[in-house]
Amino acid sequence: MAGQHRTYTLVTPRELRPGGRLVLIFHGSKQNGGKFRAFTGGSLDSLTTEAGAVVAYLDGYKGHWNDACADSRVAARVEDVDDVAFARAVVGALERSHRIDRSKVYAVGFSNGGGMVIRLVHESSDLLAGATVIAATQPAPENFRHGTVPAVPIPMLLIHGTRDRLVPYAGGRIGGRAHRLARLMFRVGGPFLSAPQTAAYFAARNSIDRPPSTRKLPQHDGSRATSVTALDYRQDGRPPTTLYTVHGGGHTVPGPHPAPRIMGRTCPNLNLAEAISAFFALTPA
Repeated sequence: MAGQHRTYTLVTPRELRPGGRLVLIFHGSKQNGGKFRAFTGGSLDSLTTEAGAVVAYLDGYKGHWNDACADSRVAARVEDVDDVAFARAVVGALERSHRIDRSKVYAVGFSNGGGMVIRLVHESSDLLAGATVIAATQPAPENFRHGTVPAVPIPMLLIHGTRDRLVPYAGGRIGGRAHRLARLMFRVGGPFLSAPQTAAYFAARNSIDRPPSTRKLPQHDGSRATSVTALDYRQDGRPPTTLYTVHGGGHTVPGPHPAPRIMGRTCPNLNLAEAISAFFALTPA
């Protein structure tokens, strides 16, 4: 890591077995791993039981990631912090200390962390068995920063709220009409694809040429404030791509722990850990 000291928070299964899975979690802007863990009420800790995985909450550099967005002025970008190398170093360290299986590494990212996962998918997809991106979309071509490594198709799970005022579901600039304020606060700009366009992009990257199907997820708590539909791109022999659209959802992580009101509504009907386990067919070893 070029002499930099980087940190992360680790959560492990009660019975740690060799050859287990690893889930790397990337927080949002102005957070760290511990704050994001609290932001989600520790709900992703249940991947230790849902999937028998080691869960690592990684800490960004000064609260941010050097992600896939070209028009970024956060310290991690200005100082050219190698967050891809950081992710690889964590995997290597946990392979030695916890004997995780390098072929069973999954990445989960929220907001700026979702942009970091998008970068990993493009530059280090050989490192990942699957990726989950929440409240982040693919940068438009003129705003996309990535390496030139060959594409390696992997399963992609995308989750986005239709009332996300920071990263608009319909695409465009961060913050939508208020993008100047968002740029001042988060130091990110440039255009992004919409959530459905992002799903189509990754489906095409996975060589899926069949049209998607749509299904509605059941309501569990009786609330009508939010609902979820799934857009599924599936084709035999090719990694799937699914977009969960959270109707009425804000810039939040679905689950039982509501985000502050300023972030918009949190959908309680979608348990993120269970959705990840189901989509990637993860079960305890």
